[in-house]
Amino acid sequence: MMSTLLDVQNLWVRFPTRNGVFDAVRGVSFTLGRERLGIVGESGSGKSMTGRAILRLIRPPGIVEADQVNLEGQDLMKLSEKDMRSVRGQRISMVMQDPKFSLNPVMTIGDQIIEAYRLHNSASKADAYNKSLEMLEAVSIRDAERVMRAYPHEMSGGMGQRIMIAMMLIPNPEILIADEPTSALDVSVQRQVLDIMDKLVKERGMGLIFISHDLNLVADFCDRVLIMYSGRIVEVCDADKLHEAKHPYTRGLLNSLPRLDAPRDRLEVLERDPQWSEAPSVSGSE
Repeated sequence: MMSTLLDVQNLWVRFPTRNGVFDAVRGVSFTLGRERLGIVGESGSGKSMTGRAILRLIRPPGIVEADQVNLEGQDLMKLSEKDMRSVRGQRISMVMQDPKFSLNPVMTIGDQIIEAYRLHNSASKADAYNKSLEMLEAVSIRDAERVMRAYPHEMSGGMGQRIMIAMMLIPNPEILIADEPTSALDVSVQRQVLDIMDKLVKERGMGLIFISHDLNLVADFCDRVLIMYSGRIVEVCDADKLHEAKHPYTRGLLNSLPRLDAPRDRLEVLERDPQWSEAPSVSGSE
């Protein structure tokens, strides 16, 4: 039986606007074990908001509510902001979409990774430096000492993503949330980054929440998939059976993708039914 690391029940994210309250995430519920869980959907479906809400990174006037966000018996919704700081990074890490905006442009990469490690560990700067080198090598970065001395603007997109993964994993978290970690990478580098995350998740027994809009990528990489539409989970399925999905929204997403094995003159246009956003969310614990 797979142990449950995270149990999210009835999660809502709301933003007040001039026209009333906008519900960005609507009653989302799912569990995460030591597995690779994919969350897919169009832009604006609530994928990234769900990841940020778990870490309580939604700032006022945004409102986050949930029956519980339970991390191995500890309800994160009941923690103070001070206590949440010990959760972020140390127990749950999040790799944001664009490393160029996540890394500090005026600090060397080495200083940033060392800071991330020492924030959660009582270690000397020399020990933290050696650990940082080890972590960069773990994400397949060559000449790690040179990279430690470099600044973010000197790195390519692929290198930046690997550095962010190294920085988020150096505190040895239990869960990694990866928000579109391969969206700006070419296919060869994309595969390398996925292989690195896959290896680290398996070796460390971590849980991975992989947020993406690429259904084929998620079907190939993840164990389970949550499909989100307009802030709700509309379907849950095993990743290797994603192409057998039943919900009309999931079918529409799949049919709007080009396929080399089944070429068509014209791709289908994705049709949406307003009722899908009103229906109760599907539990992601299947």
